[in-house]
Amino acid sequence: MTPGDRNLITDIAGLKVGQATHARIKSGVTAIICDEPAAAGVKVLGGAPGTRETDLLEPHNTVEGVDAIVLAGGSAFGLDAAAGVQDWLAEQGRGFPVGPHRVPIVPAAILFDLINGGDKNWGDRSPYRALGNLAAQSAGPDFAIGSHGAGAGALTATLKGGLGSASAILDRPGLTVGALVAVNCLGAVTVGDTPHFWAAPFEQDGEFGDLGPAHPFPADATDLRIKFRDLVSDGAPVNTTIGVVATDAKLTKAQCKRLAIAAHDGLARAIWPAHTPFDGDCIFALSTGRADTGPDLDVFVDLCAAAASTMARAVARGVYAAHEEPGDIMPPWSARR
Repeated sequence: MTPGDRNLITDIAGLKVGQATHARIKSGVTAIICDEPAAAGVKVLGGAPGTRETDLLEPHNTVEGVDAIVLAGGSAFGLDAAAGVQDWLAEQGRGFPVGPHRVPIVPAAILFDLINGGDKNWGDRSPYRALGNLAAQSAGPDFAIGSHGAGAGALTATLKGGLGSASAILDRPGLTVGALVAVNCLGAVTVGDTPHFWAAPFEQDGEFGDLGPAHPFPADATDLRIKFRDLVSDGAPVNTTIGVVATDAKLTKAQCKRLAIAAHDGLARAIWPAHTPFDGDCIFALSTGRADTGPDLDVFVDLCAAAASTMARAVARGVYAAHEEPGDIMPPWSARR
């Protein structure tokens, strides 16, 4: 497998990404806009999720395609971002037809970034609906990773988090996999106090520093107990990693769900530990079907493996690209390098 031209999820034809970032509150929104309705699935494995329209994506439910997926900061307030994206889609005449009406289908997930050094005194109305609308308006093939959009205020156990993306072209011609993720995990993405990423075995072309795996491996690399006590001392869910994996292969909703499950393995390879009771880890899967081929079993296994490795790379790229900003309560990776 090799990265696509952009090494972004938008290497999947038919997908665009838009972002809006609010610097004062240290939060934002990332919207994945489908040129046409795409088959979708979802899997939540974290213990503290915040989502919208996930039940609709179950294979046995009626609607077959989605118009967009939204990732947002703001905890439950951030779910308003999907309404802003829905407003924009409605203006474009997009949506599931119901009689004379069209209802844009916009599943969403949020992460907890309320305690990150930003000013959350936004008054009697949160900014997320407006941020969602701005994100949709800006959607295109190119977008920034790191401290932008849904990753603007993200944190990890030891470093700033961020928004990451990556892509992979499978050895079998015509099929591409892409991942997009907002990394705000309770766990760590680097090994102990080293700058080496847990995802190092999957790195392509030096995309997150080319440091390779940690060697020698630190004896205390997995000892995060003190940090955990600090982070969860009030019993509140304070984290979450949310993302999207996509392919141009033609998949059913059931296959999309399986692809989302496989992509969670990427979180487990890039974050230690992942899927804790204080994370709301959620991954959506999209199939644009532009390749117009439904994979046989062998190819589908390859897609699932690519979903995991590409997601792991996206996690590391998001943290690697985060930059320092006024009011930060955690350092970016570059400061520890």
